[in-house]
Amino acid sequence: MKIHEYQAKEILRKYNVPVPRGMVAFSVDEAIAAAKDLGTQPVVVKAQIHAGGRGKGGGVKLARNLDEVRQYAQSILGMQLITHQTGPQGRLVKKLLIEEGMAIERELYLGVVLDRSVSKLVFMASTEGGVEIEKVAAETPEKILKQWVDPALGLMSYQARELAFGLGLEGKQVSNAVRFMLSLYRAFVESDCSLAEINPLVVTKDGNVVALDAKINFDDNADFRHSENQEMRDLDEEEPLEIEASRYNLNYIKLDGNVGCMVNGAGLAMSTMDIIKLAGGEPANFLDVGGGANVDTVRNGFNIILSDPNVKAVLINIFGGIVRCDRVAMGVIEAAKKIKIKIPVVVRLEGTNAKEAGELLTKSDIDFIVANDLEDAARKVVEVLN
Repeated sequence: MKIHEYQAKEILRKYNVPVPRGMVAFSVDEAIAAAKDLGTQPVVVKAQIHAGGRGKGGGVKLARNLDEVRQYAQSILGMQLITHQTGPQGRLVKKLLIEEGMAIERELYLGVVLDRSVSKLVFMASTEGGVEIEKVAAETPEKILKQWVDPALGLMSYQARELAFGLGLEGKQVSNAVRFMLSLYRAFVESDCSLAEINPLVVTKDGNVVALDAKINFDDNADFRHSENQEMRDLDEEEPLEIEASRYNLNYIKLDGNVGCMVNGAGLAMSTMDIIKLAGGEPANFLDVGGGANVDTVRNGFNIILSDPNVKAVLINIFGGIVRCDRVAMGVIEAAKKIKIKIPVVVRLEGTNAKEAGELLTKSDIDFIVANDLEDAARKVVEVLN
C-alpha cells in the first residue's frame, strides 16, 4: 500500500527520523494558515499525490512570502499533475504539504528495500540525490553504495558509518547520518514496510541530516498487524479496477497494453505477460485469481478485465492443480453469458480435467478460441488482434 509524503513523514517522526516541520492543507486558506503556524520563510508548497517527479511537473514550489503561498496553493490545488510516473493522464491534486524551507548544502539518496535474492534488507545510498535511482543504476551504477542487513542482527552502526563515509560525510554529519539510518531501519521493520525511499536526503549547512522527501510503501501481507494503516489509504490515488479487484481478493494491476490476462499464480502471470510480448502483443493487466480459483473468482476476474476499455482481446491461462480445469471453464462460460462479449477470448487450460474443460468451451454457445499450449495461446491472441 502506498501513502502520501506527509503521512510517511508522520511515521518517520515517530521514530525520531529528522524531517522538516510541515502541515497538510486541503484548501488555499489552510495552506496560508499552515505557513503562518510554521512561522518561517520561505516555505515549500508541495502537491501530495502517489507519484514521483512532482517538482519537474510543477507540483513543488518555494514560496518566499504569504502572497506566494496563496498563489502557488491556488495553482497547484486542483491541477492535473503529470509526471513520469502518472502517465499522460496525470493525477488530480487534492491536498498539499506546507513545509519549512531548509538551508541545503548537499542532496543525497537513501533507500531501503528487500533484496529477495539473498532474503535480506538492503540499504542503498548515493551521492546523486534528487535523481531517480533507476537512472543512476542504469548510467552510473558505481555511485550506488549498498549494505545488506542480517535480519538476526539488524542494521549495525559500522554499516551505517561505512555508508556515511562513502557519501563523503564528515565530522558531526557522520554521527547524524548514522542516527538517521538506525532510526529509519527501526521504522521500516516495525512498520512492516516494503519500501522506504528518502530522495533527497539533505545535509543542511549546520550539519544536520534530514529527509527532505519521503516515500514509504507498506507490505500488504502484514495488514493484519497494522489496522491503523487503513486510515492512511487514499482510494482517490488508486486505480478503480484495482480497488474493485481487492474487494474480491484478486491481485490486479492495470497496465498500458490491450491484451487482458487472467491467470492463477503470480509466476504464471509473469511468464504469460512475457510470452505475449514475445509474440508481439502488449498485456493490459496483471490479474492473478489465485491457486484456489473457482467459478466466482473467475467470473469476478473476467468482469474486471472486460471493464477496461483498452482491452481488445483476452487471454485466459489457467493451470489446474488445486482447482479443476472444468470448473474454471464453467466459470468462464457463466461470466461470458452474463456479459456481452464483443472481443476475442483465447483460453488455455492445462492440468486436472483439461480435456473435459476444452470440450465444455468448444461446445458452449460462445465462440472461444481454445489453445493447445501457452505459446499457441500467445500467438493466437496476437493474431486475432491483427
